Amino acid sequence: MSASELNVFGLPLEPCSFAPMTGYFRDGCCRSDPGDRGLHTVCVVLTAEFLEFSRERGNDLSTPRPEYAFPGLNAGDRWCLCATRWLEALQAGMAPDVVLESTHLNTLGVVTLDQLRLYAVESRVSR
Repeated sequence: MSASELNVFGLPLEPCSFAPMTGYFRDGCCRSDPGDRGLHTVCVVLTAEFLEFSRERGNDLSTPRPEYAFPGLNAGDRWCLCATRWLEALQAGMAPDVVLESTHLNTLGVVTLDQLRLYAVESRVSR
């Protein structure tokens, strides 16, 4: 990971999760590049309510997909979520908690730091 990868505080981006392995690059970090149209930059702590919300919107994160080496996610897992999906969930009252130290600075092009702070939880990498 490049030293220029920063979190929403302008500090070095901390990993989100290694178990399950997350991130656009599947390196544990919520960073992206121009090819990531979803902007997978928000480190969240998943809830059963959010997983159902996402499934209802066509993105089933709970069901394992072995053909993509995707284990399926559970409440309590940390995951790099698309910034626009987090905003959609926020607007619907279903936003999962956010690990700010592991949320990329580019997220602030979609949501505000004040919005994210309302859902902030303590940083602790899942290994």
